[in-house]
Amino acid sequence: MEMIKVRDLAYEYIRRDEEGNVESINRAIDGVSLDVKRGDFIAILGANGSGKSTLAKHINAILYPSEGTVWVNGLSTAKEDNIWEIRRSAGMVFQNPDNQIISSVVEDDVGFGPENLGVPTKEIWQRVEDSLKAVGMLEYRKHSPNKLSGGQKQRVAIAGIMAMKPECIVLDEPTAMLDPDGRKEVIDTVLKLNREEKITILLITHHMDEVINADKVFVMEKGKVVMEGTPREIFSRVDEIKKYRLDVPQVTELGFELRKAGLDIPEGILSVDELVEALVRLKM
Repeated sequence: MEMIKVRDLAYEYIRRDEEGNVESINRAIDGVSLDVKRGDFIAILGANGSGKSTLAKHINAILYPSEGTVWVNGLSTAKEDNIWEIRRSAGMVFQNPDNQIISSVVEDDVGFGPENLGVPTKEIWQRVEDSLKAVGMLEYRKHSPNKLSGGQKQRVAIAGIMAMKPECIVLDEPTAMLDPDGRKEVIDTVLKLNREEKITILLITHHMDEVINADKVFVMEKGKVVMEGTPREIFSRVDEIKKYRLDVPQVTELGFELRKAGLDIPEGILSVDELVEALVRLKM
């Protein structure tokens, strides 16, 4: 069974005037279908307004389909009785960690979720320790979140979700407000959770270099999925992805330009090591 299954999803934002009459309808999602297997690391790319964040909110049942269906862990998000279990199965991490951190001490914040779930006190503290250890923040358990860097705060927010033991974590542009060091901290943490804890990851982003280790990438534009494939397959289509107001990783761009200049460089270069290896082969 898939962790997430989306079929023919459509969602419309409806604006009404003071009397309740419809002023405008914006179709933010338009016929999206996709599958996410358990344990996968899936990335969804798209420029601003492409619909990727609206899609993320459907997976956590923050929004409900105007048309189509979303299943999370076999449960339809359209049924109100399923919402609590869906949100336990698929935790959500947003752009701004300050919106998710509510306690004045790191360990209290991480323990807040499981406490609300009625988890016994002894198990809560074990979950807090395990979750902070998993994101590399155990030594900060007694610290105030206000004194942490942006990357550290986001790792605490991820730990807070982990403490509720979700099978899937949806991250909606979690590095959008971070500097390069903070971005690397968060993406390294996400990769570790996926590989070591086998947590299904759905990463919504517009940073190309964050998705090179994903199992599969979906590209969205105007509410539709317009490209899908492995990172190498997606980034081999440089001209196409640029049509959707997106770039490619810098090293991919360099490899693409060298290939256009006539050098025998493979398509879809994803790392500096790959490019160096390709250039070394040219000299042999």
